[in-house]
Amino acid sequence: MDFKSISQLKSLLNENKISVKEIAETYIKRIKEKKELNIFIYFNDDKIHEQVKEIERLPNDLTLKGIPIAVKDLFCTKNMPTTAGSKILNNFEPSYESFVTQKLVDQGSIFVGKTNLDEFAMGSATNTSYFGNTINPLSKNDNPLTSGGSSGGSAAAVAADLCLGATGTDTGGSIRQPASFCGVVGIKPTYGLCSRWGIAAFASSLDQAGVFSKNVTDASILLEEIAGHDQRDSTSSNVQIPSYSKNLNPSLDGKVVGIPKEYTVEGTSDEINGVWEDAIKSLEKKGAKIKHISLPHTKYALPTYYIIAPAEASSNLARYDGVKYGFRATDSKSLDDMYELTRSEGFGKEVKRRILIGTYVLSAGYYDAYYLKAQKVRKLIANDFLEVFSDCDLILTPTAPSAAFLLNEKQDDPIKMYLNDVFTVPASLAGIPGISIPYGKDKQGLPLGIQLLSKHYNEQEIFNAAFALEKDYE
Repeated sequence: MDFKSISQLKSLLNENKISVKEIAETYIKRIKEKKELNIFIYFNDDKIHEQVKEIERLPNDLTLKGIPIAVKDLFCTKNMPTTAGSKILNNFEPSYESFVTQKLVDQGSIFVGKTNLDEFAMGSATNTSYFGNTINPLSKNDNPLTSGGSSGGSAAAVAADLCLGATGTDTGGSIRQPASFCGVVGIKPTYGLCSRWGIAAFASSLDQAGVFSKNVTDASILLEEIAGHDQRDSTSSNVQIPSYSKNLNPSLDGKVVGIPKEYTVEGTSDEINGVWEDAIKSLEKKGAKIKHISLPHTKYALPTYYIIAPAEASSNLARYDGVKYGFRATDSKSLDDMYELTRSEGFGKEVKRRILIGTYVLSAGYYDAYYLKAQKVRKLIANDFLEVFSDCDLILTPTAPSAAFLLNEKQDDPIKMYLNDVFTVPASLAGIPGISIPYGKDKQGLPLGIQLLSKHYNEQEIFNAAFALEKDYE
């Protein structure tokens, strides 16, 4: 049976036309059939059957009872491994659930497995994982495509029908870009809307949990469930979480949508610019007023991000030293030797590259010139958005500068890989919410995504506009 949405599956469950066990069996079979895509780092059908027994006892009115969810392997999960895609955490099994996964457990969802990701979420192609590359399920013949990154496994899991929703994290575009590449919906909420507690940290002032789904309605249902205040996270926002799914409204009458001139970037394909133009026309037809705007500091977003994020990574990843948990090098002759060998053997090339960059920009003599200056520029970028949102309700841009590319196409050129995030990084630096929805295809039939942004805590407006545009794509 083909399950198209959370509400459809919930109806079947409530009408006793299918059981939680049958749902689990369906997805176990599918995951085994698509093993070659390397979407899951951890998959254990016995563990799924254990969950089913627990879930069957839960009341039927739980929003996500029986709904199959894939979890990015950056979220700590009790009695399941959490590796962050790294050798250094290869043997780590947390004794607790992250805030986000606990909320999903409480609502009765089935965790079908832990999805692959770029190591410690550092990458844009899910090709830096210790556990191998994830292949985009839309790949044809013998030309494997990237699923994007860092949450490529989660995006691919939804695209391959191996779950109805998946968790991801977005630091500079790690939900929105893979959503675009895999032709699914992906939302990064306002920074602080979802607790970071129990998520392996990359860059603490940027990391934010979010979700992937097949459609906008399902994304609104999932975000509603994982959002909320958490005292264990000092950056968690204590705000009222609306009922996004019940308040969905496709009417755009009177809404002002900004089109930033700075997002017309050299090298972006004509097809993506064409899709962007189509979406603008569609919004106009639906009653929105289009306004051409400027975000003048956008050009500084990527260099700013690649100073701040590595600096925070350098600090956060200092805890992986082989002493308390995770991988430990065995042939060391002293404590210092053990630290060095453990980190040298345990981290991959991209993680080591970013730790070195971060350590350099934080070092004496360079802190003011790089890190402090980057923080000031970040403030200017955030102010650009604040100014624009005094006149606009939403901003519409492409999600990524290309469709999914060949898996190893940009592997040897970090700069080319970093440019994949050119449209997503500014919103991350500003901490504002953004969604990517599929909207058209290129000549090869690969999906192209468009991105909607809005002011802090205005997820409802984003869902409404995305819901309206989704009708075109259907």
